[in-house]
Amino acid sequence: MNNNPLKQYFRRPSVYFRLPSNGNDYEEGMVDIPESGELPVYPMTAIDEITARTPDALFNGTALIELIKSCIPNIKDPWAVSSNDMDAILIAIKIATTGDTLELDTSCPECQETGTYGVSLIPILNSLKAGDYDKPLTIGELTIKLKPLQYRDMNQVALANFEVQKTYLNLDSIESVDERNRIGKEALEKITLLTMELLAKAIEYIETSTTRVDQKEFILDFLKNCDRNSFMKIRDFNSELKAETEIKPIHITCDGCGHEYDQPFTLSPVDFFE
Repeated sequence: MNNNPLKQYFRRPSVYFRLPSNGNDYEEGMVDIPESGELPVYPMTAIDEITARTPDALFNGTALIELIKSCIPNIKDPWAVSSNDMDAILIAIKIATTGDTLELDTSCPECQETGTYGVSLIPILNSLKAGDYDKPLTIGELTIKLKPLQYRDMNQVALANFEVQKTYLNLDSIESVDERNRIGKEALEKITLLTMELLAKAIEYIETSTTRVDQKEFILDFLKNCDRNSFMKIRDFNSELKAETEIKPIHITCDGCGHEYDQPFTLSPVDFFE
């Protein structure tokens, strides 16, 4: 309603930030980056909070998609958000909504005392960087170029993996040992295949001495049939690139005993209204 006299009191961007990828991971039209290079971030609305509290929306990933659409409208296709940028996006929305300080509850591994510590999010946001995906992996005659995954791919595999994990949880209820072993074997094979499919999506191309292969079906077929050492090198290299983009653990000094330790730190939509 452009004629609403209350429009001047609508929410406004309260944070501006740069994507760690600088938009290089996106096809044209997926994200609108201003000349300044900084995306405006709006605080959450009450509707956003309701969405973030909806179990089904949290489970299937749509809660995060709707949150990004609402708070960072310059991102036109949230499903295409790069793994390089997801943590920065979540932190920027959190800062825009509730401010820079996040209360973190953690238990000291030395004295077991649980404490609440204020964590400043802006330094964390500023420290995030993209993985160096320009760096290829060489295995013998093969040159393997990886790329950051899109949220769409990560979410699909996470949902499929959840279904497989449910199978494992139900194994104890199966009386027949043979049937239990059969189902367990099938579940393990599915998890292995899911891992390979996700890794195949993270490979942009594989180059030989004579050709470049970028068809996903050929790449997946290669991962299924290459030797174990080659597969492990590709998997580990992808993990190293992904680790470069992740939030580093928060260094904590226990108020009770003075013990210093590192606490892993992540954000999800449910953290946004706490």
